[in-house]
Amino acid sequence: MPLAIDPALFADRAISAETLALNRHIVDTFAGWPDPWAFPPSVIREARKQGRGIFPIRPASPRAESLDIPGLRGPINLRIVKPLQPSRGALLHLHFGGWTLGSNDMHDWFFERIADATGLSVVSVDYKLAPEFPYPAGPDDCEAAALWLTREAGARFGGTVLAIGGESAGAHLAVVTMVRLRERHGLAPFRTAALTAGSFDLTMTPSAANWGAEKLILNTRDIQNFARCYVPAGVALTDPDVSPIYADLRGLPPALFSVGTRDPLVDDSMFMAGRWIAAGNRAEIAIYPGGCHVFHMFDGALSETCLTRLTDFLATMTT
Repeated sequence: MPLAIDPALFADRAISAETLALNRHIVDTFAGWPDPWAFPPSVIREARKQGRGIFPIRPASPRAESLDIPGLRGPINLRIVKPLQPSRGALLHLHFGGWTLGSNDMHDWFFERIADATGLSVVSVDYKLAPEFPYPAGPDDCEAAALWLTREAGARFGGTVLAIGGESAGAHLAVVTMVRLRERHGLAPFRTAALTAGSFDLTMTPSAANWGAEKLILNTRDIQNFARCYVPAGVALTDPDVSPIYADLRGLPPALFSVGTRDPLVDDSMFMAGRWIAAGNRAEIAIYPGGCHVFHMFDGALSETCLTRLTDFLATMTT
């Protein structure tokens, strides 16, 4: 399938008034806050959990279950949300947060939506975070969770239909996990991948390197600092296990790349979608005018459009 990108999507006139207002709100809010890099990541994590972050805090799902599985560095927590209808398989979900922030217990509303729209149980991994646990701790946890899911899906989730997805660092980890399963275990268990606003090149694509200081969720300094937290000294940023845009991508499943035009990582999605197709895989790209980084986590018409396309893609590709 040709990868067609309409230049009109990047025009200022394509951005809705609602999206412009959200972006202004985000920039203005960050301008009034202290520099988050002045605090240890643990402090920022706790502030987010208490609702003092930029992302809306929503109620926990009464359907959510918690399960610990073994990992190389101790237990790995999985948060599971099953669909209202009988489950027919599972989506392995990897959360965003620059490999440094975030957790798997803050997005139950998102998991419910995916589960009910696709019939797939959502299994979200609370992988270990940098800088306390730098690379390769996070990818190791995701690999272990993926292997567990391939063994347990039929018995626990009603079928062996599997998908994988994530946002930002989670999209990065999803690609790393698929490549690891193929190269280390000879496995290709996922029928499809939903990769949203991914960070695929830690050397920084032009859109990331040239973004500047404006803090619309992310800015150039944030991207650099997240990479410094995640990647230990002496590990090359061009290592394919670190920057999966350099990996051998052959034999990976159909993928949907979703990104907004006002995301510093927009080039990451466009470049990786091209590499996906060059490797002989199927790729679609959904580009949203004015969308900031992980904009679909906020309310609004643009978010609704993104979420609908994402769940429709997952449902279609796993049927």
